[in-house]
Amino acid sequence: MIGTDIRHAAALLKSGQVVAIPTETVYGLAANALDAEAVALIFAIKKRPAFDPLIVHIHSVEQLRAFTSGQVTTDAIRLVQTFWPGPLTVVLPKAEVIPDIVTAGLPTVGIRMPAHPIVRQLLSILDFPLAAPSANPFGYISPVNAAHVADQLGEQIPYILDGGVCQVGLESTIVDCTTSPCKVLRLGGISIREIADALGYTPESLTHSISNPRAPGMLTTHYAPRKKLILTSDESVFAHYAGQPEIAFLRSCTPFTGHKIQYLLSSDPYDDRKAASRLFSLLRELDSNPHIKLIIAERVPDHGLGSAINDRLTRAATELL
Repeated sequence: MIGTDIRHAAALLKSGQVVAIPTETVYGLAANALDAEAVALIFAIKKRPAFDPLIVHIHSVEQLRAFTSGQVTTDAIRLVQTFWPGPLTVVLPKAEVIPDIVTAGLPTVGIRMPAHPIVRQLLSILDFPLAAPSANPFGYISPVNAAHVADQLGEQIPYILDGGVCQVGLESTIVDCTTSPCKVLRLGGISIREIADALGYTPESLTHSISNPRAPGMLTTHYAPRKKLILTSDESVFAHYAGQPEIAFLRSCTPFTGHKIQYLLSSDPYDDRKAASRLFSLLRELDSNPHIKLIIAERVPDHGLGSAINDRLTRAATELL
């Protein structure tokens, strides 16, 4: 069921159930982060491996101190003051009250304060934080509207809180603040340049794939359509496939002359924020079109949110050329 009743969503969450919620990044599959049994339902519904940690969503900076242990680092304070509420997750040592299932047994927890007004209102009337990965089957394209959630998980969850289309369209940037200097674990809705400006230095990026990730979204294959997707920066690849039926081109902003089925992430001139907001919707549209058998995607310019977009496309790709 899709609706806008915040209090109904809150009642379901208080009873230990799972609810889909809107955020400015993507829709989340939420449960009481302090209830291990409720959190286990998230893993079961998503078919998510237990080694992949979840992000905890809060509504105030005071809660950050309540759900972490030790002193909040200077870097974390700078980032929180600059980007919260917003698409930033900080990783800090976890408080004992956070169940191990949330953090995949790690001694650290990722926490963020979302900016979407509906989820902020929801969090404000709850006396617990929400653990919430993206509201989609594990490894598939993240949902950016309520219909996306309903298409894939609607029969498995009692309620989808509808907050419209997600404005950012990429998951949060995750920064590990347990080390000095801190490190970026996942590229996302805040660019490396913005992070660097807030910190006064450019942090190292550890977004490479690993089998036991320190944060969500670090696996080799993720955010992927079921159809084959080739990712390239080589115009000769597009020339090779141009004119062939049942093949779609996903381009940054400029169509390739001589091909019929083309989708553009941005109008010309290229806008990285518009491209980010359209990425998952277009991947879903391409994947659901029965007339398309193969997707050829173009890497976007690698500046601003371009690095995060290319990261998602790389993880979604079947082949890199």
